[in-house]
Amino acid sequence: MSEVSFYHLQSDPIERALPRLLEKVTERGFRVIVRGVTEERLDILDESLWSYRGESFLPHARDESGLDPAAQPILLTRAGEGNANGANVLVLTEDAAADDLEKFERCLYMFDGNDEAALTAARTRWKAFKDRDIPVSYYQQTEAGWEKKA
Repeated sequence: MSEVSFYHLQSDPIERALPRLLEKVTERGFRVIVRGVTEERLDILDESLWSYRGESFLPHARDESGLDPAAQPILLTRAGEGNANGANVLVLTEDAAADDLEKFERCLYMFDGNDEAALTAARTRWKAFKDRDIPVSYYQQTEAGWEKKA
């Protein structure tokens, strides 16, 4: 069964926070699918994974890039389902669909705490996961990093 960790963004936007989380996830040998809703958001994330740190980048690709998805440690996609790179971690942005949650060991649900619609969507998703007996945890962004709150 997948565990879902909610990440409440408060100070850094997702394009600054996500690369740091993905660094830790990939250092542990996990493969990742980052699922979004809009092309605009995925474009921003794509660029941030290439440029978030001057001396390095996170190897990744967009699903429509023409590159072999199975060769990508991080795959950015808008698709509603699928696991083309054999990922064991699913990252949800923009309240993207998670109908295939059981295919992943972990799920990171990232939401902007400064956006009322995103907060409402996260609360609704939290309740839906709890109602399905899916283990959930909650991390809030602080000046010092991520603090586990629940």
